[in-house]
Amino acid sequence: MHTGPDIAVIGGGYAGFAAAVTLARGGAKVTLFESSRVLGGRARVVDKDGYRVDNGQHILLGAYTETLRLLRLVGVKPSVLETRKLALVYPGECALRAAPLPAPLHLAIGLLRAKGLGWQDKLAMARLMRSLKARKFRIEPDRPVAELLTETKQTEKLTRLIWEPLCVAALNTPVADASAQVFANVLRDSLAAGASASDLLLPRLDLSELFPVPASRWLAMRGHTVRIAEPIKAIESIGGGYRLDGDPWTTLFEHIVIATAPYHVAPLVETLPAMAPVVASIAALRHEPIVTAWLAFDGPLNFPEPMIGLSGGYGQWAFDRAALGGEPGLVSVVISARGAHQEISKEALEVALLQELQHVLGPLPALAWSQIITEKRATFSCTPGLVRPGVATPQPGLWLAGDYIASDYPATIESAIRSGVQAGRSILKRCGLKEQILP
Repeated sequence: MHTGPDIAVIGGGYAGFAAAVTLARGGAKVTLFESSRVLGGRARVVDKDGYRVDNGQHILLGAYTETLRLLRLVGVKPSVLETRKLALVYPGECALRAAPLPAPLHLAIGLLRAKGLGWQDKLAMARLMRSLKARKFRIEPDRPVAELLTETKQTEKLTRLIWEPLCVAALNTPVADASAQVFANVLRDSLAAGASASDLLLPRLDLSELFPVPASRWLAMRGHTVRIAEPIKAIESIGGGYRLDGDPWTTLFEHIVIATAPYHVAPLVETLPAMAPVVASIAALRHEPIVTAWLAFDGPLNFPEPMIGLSGGYGQWAFDRAALGGEPGLVSVVISARGAHQEISKEALEVALLQELQHVLGPLPALAWSQIITEKRATFSCTPGLVRPGVATPQPGLWLAGDYIASDYPATIESAIRSGVQAGRSILKRCGLKEQILP
């Protein structure tokens, strides 16, 4: 039996489960509510025509320390992540691979050996990294990434093949609008950190099975409750606690963690006037889409790496899912942020992406199945000087978690996990409890 406080978590994504696991380890009694039948929130599996695919292709980095810690904690084996040294490969154009050496040699030697980049490109890359280190990765005042690239005299080729793709992939925001400070934070904790920090960790499991499902099992085995397909419509303040409209047990909770997408917060707190400034802050966030094209071919494709870059068309990155434990011939192509691809039909986009793949990989096997998934509000638009809400709110006992919460990072799985852990630990501290060191 749990003797700690009753705490509800609304939202079964990465932030929600990070909060729930943290709270459970501190002795709280946790009930998590997820409106969907599928766990994972905006990073989840989708069943379509007999295929199980992610709603978007996510890459983890070695720098994602909290994500890796939580995965270990709930019993996920390291083998579910395909670990690869950083490799930015554009077939026929350039290849930059980190060397298997300690930092900073891993990047320096990798840059020296890079194919397809001239000395001007290599010197420009070194110049940007030196400039960021000299200013301790502080960009004051914050400004668009495009301005930072111009200031540090980055070459057209390096900008097109390295900096722009990295920025758009990490911040899901075009370089003309993206925060140079947040981009600098990403570079600080990946390229400029220990050699393993820049490792690419490519999940062999779908995004629901990677963390939310094992976390759900972990909670259930310890007597906590995960309720799926039970949407919460509103939070009601009653006496010294809260009831949830949609909770069939009408439990009185001492604390609530709202771990939904940001645009779902407002309806939940309509009856709580103290939350008005938070709602206004969230309403000021703008959002960016992510398009993932899933293409299943009748035979294997000749990928030089599990992940390759695409240049000059609509596609940005292509993944050989067969190399990551997926079906033979299954490929995902990702297009982050807004752009010209939004102006054409899905059918035209599919044809264009097939042509782009054929251009870099050669003749393709017959296409057996395809599905284009668009997350219209995949992340917030990560612009300079953006004010993001914190985990604490003006309403006592009400907390927020999600990838949009204030942090050094853009909207990533790592920032979602960190926000959940922060919310959980804040509640434990408020309740005079402490997270256990052991599971």
